[in-house]
Amino acid sequence: MFKKPLADLKTSAPLRSSDRRKLKQRVLQSYTALQPEDGDLLVPDGLQSQKFSTHHDEPGVAYLSPEGDPLWFTIGKGSEDLIPTVYTLWKRPDLLPFLSTPAPVVPKLINGADLMIPGVIQHSPDLVPDQLVAVTQYYRGAIGPPIAVGRMAGDVKGKAVYILHTWKDALWEMGPSKKTDVPAPRDLKTSEVDTEEEPAQQAVDDDGPIASEEKTETSVAEAESAVDQSDVSSLLRAALIQAIGNTMSSLPPSSFPISASTFWSAYVLPARPAYALDMYGLRDASAIDVKHSTFKSVKTFLRASAKEGLIKLKESKSDLMVTAVFPPHPYVDSRQPHRTIGDIEAKAKKAEDRVQKEREEEEKRKGETQVVELWKPFGTTIPFFVAAGKDTSDLYTIADIRNIVNDYISSRNLINTNDQQYINISTDQALANAVSVKGEETPEFMKRDEVLRRVRAHMQTWHEIRAEGRDVVRKKGELKPISVVVKIRQGRKACTLITGFEPFGLQADELAEDLRKVCASSTSVTQVQGKPNSLEVMVQGKQIKSVVDLLITRGVPKRWIESSDQTTGKKK
Repeated sequence: MFKKPLADLKTSAPLRSSDRRKLKQRVLQSYTALQPEDGDLLVPDGLQSQKFSTHHDEPGVAYLSPEGDPLWFTIGKGSEDLIPTVYTLWKRPDLLPFLSTPAPVVPKLINGADLMIPGVIQHSPDLVPDQLVAVTQYYRGAIGPPIAVGRMAGDVKGKAVYILHTWKDALWEMGPSKKTDVPAPRDLKTSEVDTEEEPAQQAVDDDGPIASEEKTETSVAEAESAVDQSDVSSLLRAALIQAIGNTMSSLPPSSFPISASTFWSAYVLPARPAYALDMYGLRDASAIDVKHSTFKSVKTFLRASAKEGLIKLKESKSDLMVTAVFPPHPYVDSRQPHRTIGDIEAKAKKAEDRVQKEREEEEKRKGETQVVELWKPFGTTIPFFVAAGKDTSDLYTIADIRNIVNDYISSRNLINTNDQQYINISTDQALANAVSVKGEETPEFMKRDEVLRRVRAHMQTWHEIRAEGRDVVRKKGELKPISVVVKIRQGRKACTLITGFEPFGLQADELAEDLRKVCASSTSVTQVQGKPNSLEVMVQGKQIKSVVDLLITRGVPKRWIESSDQTTGKKK
């Protein structure tokens, strides 16, 4: 929910004493395990409120400590549900029921993922749908500090918790105490916890960090058991051989040694065969995991591969290290290359990035000044528009004019029968007049694009400017881009001159002040010589990039900014 910075953050305001007392009473009523003295700790004197909107435009209110750390928040218009932040949970870690998850899952939650059922190792008893819960990092024999707050997902298959807020997200980053060290785990009482089924627990306890990495892979989706253990072993072996032959054969010797957990997650898992998904009817690759194979653990798999001569291992007290791979091995030489799970994930990631970029561009366009070029029938084009049955007092876009010309040509069969790229001009007087140039003989036929260009050139130019919060401006004449020019003035001093910004709703004094701060240079405003209604903003130094960037942030489309450095003759 707070993965991205808040879209609309208002100024914080101190709560009145009466409002703070009401808020403290709401906290004590909502969280019955709290004692009255806890109210002053969690709802301290000097509390502030701050309204915000998330990047999904969901309204909310954050309640901040006197230092500015967010302690509570609500989401939704008029919502009365007070949700504690991670800052609050670190003060009272037992405030909410909890679910624990392995360390490798934590970054996924911070990046915006919900907690899936396979990622849960321990949890408080008697959890119910929609209940507020804390998510903690798993520690053997202890309960880690809360790192996320969410609601139980209920009947959604595979999902355990909808995450609302996490450590290190945008809400956390609002607080000046954001660099506070993570608290130590607290002692685990038997009555506080239910443990998940033994296989999941065993996977974490027996193999330490390696199995935890495997847990990460299966935490994104529910694991399936449709594949036979021996088949899973064969698929993982094919993945290892593919990784050695394709990815690792070009690694320099300095890349080794590689820890077993890194080797497994970075090279073997991405190389799993994609054909297995269709072959076994799998939704994802979570079933192709070492826990579902005959090996049962990564260490056992790697030791077996070392005996075959595919890799070389070195045992250590803390971990297992891969010190070399052998691309010349006969199994690698005779492999049949396959499309991998990594290929599918990379393609999906690329598509996701493209969609995200399009969304960001769309968001950017919302605040951007919209400029529309328009044309009005004029002079020799008026009879043409009358013949085409169009209103000669209307304004038309380039797309409108193209459609009118194309429809006119088609309805009068003006396409040249010998060469369809050309339009017969001489057979239609209205069109001939619209494209004729004074002093030149009108050609018998002409290419379609040239017809369109000439019709438009003979029309009257208009433009329309739309900007959020301002009235629509529609004026006769061609709109000129904003000019950003570097010139030498006062001997050898370079300065940047900005003109033509008035049509875009920019005020000279405000622009000069903003540029003074952004460029850390002196600025001035003067009248443009010979143009009494135009002003020129001057900023000391060569500041083209800073000026252009500022104009774009103020909503001016980049195509309507023309810059040049006349000290070098370079035009952009």
